[in-house]
Amino acid sequence: MLRIGLFLLTNLAVLIVASITLNILQSQGIIVGQTGSLLVFCALFGMGGSLISLLISKWMAKRASGTQIIEQPRTAEERWLVDTVAELAKKAGIGMPEVGIFPAQQSNAFATGWNKNNALVAVSVGLLQRMNKEEVRAVLAHEIGHVANGDMITLSLIQGVVNTFVMFFARIIGTAVDRIVFKSESGRGIGYWITTIFAEIVLGILASMVVMKFSRWREFRADAAGAQLASRAAMISALQRLQEEMNAQIPSQMPDTMTAFGISGGFKQVMSKLLLSHPPLEQRIAALKNSPAGIQ
Repeated sequence: MLRIGLFLLTNLAVLIVASITLNILQSQGIIVGQTGSLLVFCALFGMGGSLISLLISKWMAKRASGTQIIEQPRTAEERWLVDTVAELAKKAGIGMPEVGIFPAQQSNAFATGWNKNNALVAVSVGLLQRMNKEEVRAVLAHEIGHVANGDMITLSLIQGVVNTFVMFFARIIGTAVDRIVFKSESGRGIGYWITTIFAEIVLGILASMVVMKFSRWREFRADAAGAQLASRAAMISALQRLQEEMNAQIPSQMPDTMTAFGISGGFKQVMSKLLLSHPPLEQRIAALKNSPAGIQ
């Protein structure tokens, strides 16, 4: 599930450009002393960066992962993969996504796209090699669940709001520090520029924790959707297979920004736990085992 890695990377690049642009506008006096104007500009750039990231997410995912789209199935395995995605998409009430395979030995998968009727679902070569068909179907159902739940769109809205306030409050803090500490009358001295950069970094990290918390919550929903579209037993089995693979430490061939956002991604450092996009596998398995009886 590549919903966040490349999305956040693109979003960060746009935010850097936006911050530079805002600083130029402020240095020219266009929005100096106008808090309302500053908020409007931050909202335009913040939401804009998030929406751009969403719109090009599928294009970036294909290129970053080396995904090959199945235009015409050449093997029985590719035919089964396309037919299974079509079946699950119909069952979930969404349009048929593009289906692809990417060259990674680690079991992984992702779904992305700006529209639930124009999405991309891709699986790794390793996943197809090591999981049985019921487990692969459950993984595909999990990814289809992300698409049907509109997770990319919802994430974009949250990220846009977060971007807005990070940019806005960083400049408010920068102005206050420059005037109070550096005694600058304009509030746009050297203290402003240094403080704004530092504040954007700190606030950006805190904001990312909020976004990642949301992402972890949506993972549980996608697991539940996978259990409903496929079966709870198959979804649990797929997650347990991933757990075994992680314990075996099979190396990932995906870029770091994607590994953390595939179905098996995760960091081990204590400080990075708040920035995890996915809950620990044991928590996801436990949640499925304790799910309502209606999910078979």
